[in-house]
Amino acid sequence: MKKKFSIGLLALALVGGLTFSAGAQEKKTEVGKALDHTGKAIGKGAKSVGNKTAEIAVKGGSKVADKTWKGKMAPDGSDVYINAKNEKYYVNAKGAKIWLKPSQIKTRPAGKK
Repeated sequence: MKKKFSIGLLALALVGGLTFSAGAQEKKTEVGKALDHTGKAIGKGAKSVGNKTAEIAVKGGSKVADKTWKGKMAPDGSDVYINAKNEKYYVNAKGAKIWLKPSQIKTRPAGKK
């Protein structure tokens, strides 16, 4: 019984070893490289679309729930919002609320939004 078990285990290890070594020697073809490049491009596009969607959603919610501080702008030139706790923030390109210190808030130049 022990002999059959050890032979089976040895055969399984041999098959597993051949499988892993065959996969390690695979070379990329032109088609494989093109598919990798396309996959990366799709991933980048999906990420940028997701970031823009998040930014628009958070800005929309901020305009409804919070006040926009007229005449002031964030360091990146976007609107400054004030929440119910009188905390100031702006929304970055990824849709995250970035809380501002009083020293970071700038006066918006005349003629701009």
